[in-house]
Amino acid sequence: MQSSVLDSAKKALEIEIESIREARERLGDELIDAVDLILTGSGRLVVCGMGKSGLVGKKISATLSSTGTPSFFLHPAEALHGDLGMVTDQDVVLLLSNSGETEEIVRLIPFLRRVGARLIAMVGNTDSTLAKMSDVVLDSSVRIEACPMNLAPTSSTVVSMALGDAIAVALIEARGFKEKDFARLHPSGSLGRRFLTVADLMHSEDEIPLVRPDMGLRQAVVEMSRGGFGALVIVDDSNNLQGVFTDGDLRRYFEKSAQIDLDVEVSEVMTRNPRNTSPERLAMEALKTMEDKSITSLPVVQNTRVVGFLHLHDILRARLV
Repeated sequence: MQSSVLDSAKKALEIEIESIREARERLGDELIDAVDLILTGSGRLVVCGMGKSGLVGKKISATLSSTGTPSFFLHPAEALHGDLGMVTDQDVVLLLSNSGETEEIVRLIPFLRRVGARLIAMVGNTDSTLAKMSDVVLDSSVRIEACPMNLAPTSSTVVSMALGDAIAVALIEARGFKEKDFARLHPSGSLGRRFLTVADLMHSEDEIPLVRPDMGLRQAVVEMSRGGFGALVIVDDSNNLQGVFTDGDLRRYFEKSAQIDLDVEVSEVMTRNPRNTSPERLAMEALKTMEDKSITSLPVVQNTRVVGFLHLHDILRARLV
């Protein structure tokens, strides 16, 4: 029995893999037309489907929204009872139906046309009512479902999902969507945290532990203790970076000096030309610099001026590691 179960599962996957291969071979100018329609539209991409197609549509809409294409899912039955008001003449509507004859979808088409929306059909029957009434038709047909009775939507939903991903990826490329854009749309969760920038985590303005180069060592130690960072950023009158002074610099001064002078200027014991970072840099990259150089903080510099201060604790609090 165990062997039979495994064989059935492998056969299902093989059928679905082959269905995706066939869909890839069929793909042509209609995908280009669909992407162009979405890109040139000034509204949103509305995704609509019933039953299993509706569940696939929700995933497609979510993927599009998270990758730079404003989108929402519209339930066709709810649309016929008032939610059609969510659609405007600036929108493009992606309609999913394996048969192309789903009653709620077919009934909705004339009203979408009246609104003025453009229609893309993702349909398993290119001779169907849905296909004939749409501006662009994407063929999502399959020879056979992975279901042994050839009834339950299996291969057909996988192909529809894959075509949705293909559209999303094509739009990502066409829009020039980058990591920073992805981070802007994913501010929470482990995925979003990977794309946090230094500016998202750094201390700024009065929180930056700034002192002038002529401050005495005694007062610098007091300031360093008060700040709680174990470091000071040394700047000139224009806030240009001059150096950093850390508890490590203090220990090294004590170790090397035969006679300790607590009135020596901090510029005499600071680290000159220290490692620094920019506010636009990914926080993960700044963390790697800290790890590689065995340091716990970085001045944040823009055009030679100090605009922030990043400490290892800030990265730990953001749970980047």
